[in-house]
Amino acid sequence: MTALDGKVILLTGATDGMGRALAADLGREGATVLVHGRDKDRIAATVAEVAAAAGSQGLVRSYQADLASLAAVRGLADQVTEAEPRLDVLVNNAGIGINEPGGGARQESADGLELRFAVNYLAGYALSRHLLPLLTRSAPARIVNVASIGQQAIDFDDVMLTRGYDGMRAYRQSKLAQIMNTFDLAAELEAAGVTVNALHPATFMPTKVSPAPPVSTIAEGVEATMRLIATPPEQTGTGRYFNGLAESRANDQAYDDEARRRLRALSASLAGR
Repeated sequence: MTALDGKVILLTGATDGMGRALAADLGREGATVLVHGRDKDRIAATVAEVAAAAGSQGLVRSYQADLASLAAVRGLADQVTEAEPRLDVLVNNAGIGINEPGGGARQESADGLELRFAVNYLAGYALSRHLLPLLTRSAPARIVNVASIGQQAIDFDDVMLTRGYDGMRAYRQSKLAQIMNTFDLAAELEAAGVTVNALHPATFMPTKVSPAPPVSTIAEGVEATMRLIATPPEQTGTGRYFNGLAESRANDQAYDDEARRRLRALSASLAGR
């Protein structure tokens, strides 16, 4: 028996990089793994890997959605809610890096939003909110947001970066937005028995989204993320940001009540809730 035996865990961005390795580890630990991806062939390959890691007792199911579309995010949440009787953990891991896609040029989502803000932040925001009824019914439950140590304050006069676009800035503000939402959602859900934490799993892992030579291994990132998934909540707490295995301090804007209020209002307006 492990701490994850029988737990149902939805992992977005599970078909590549750290997400793929984490999915296999979750299966190995006895969890029912809900593998999310965008490409059906990568999803099938990941499902096979998770099933092999889990053995004959393991359970794995797949969900396909392009998180660059808010309609697809809502569809994913609806599918999970209809098919799954419970959801113990949501891991918002899916994201895009600094340079790819687009070589660092500004791109827009299906909804006309700056792409990194849409995929790295708003998709997880919307998915979490749509799945709250299922998570709260399954309490004690968890949300883990895979953010980054690379953070930059949001310019609320130009959130979509229509002036002087820079891929690094876009990525960093999207990751700070994740952390800001983590703090707000944790406070909202604490009484409901749902913990919400964010982390920078590791620095420059050897993945396709990394903009620099590797500094950390994928195994280090998996270990840090697994800790927030599997460790008893009284040890991890809620509404916290971690750098690897250690609690850390995020960009100052994350602790600015007015900035978080503005982000909440913008997010609700864009996501429709």
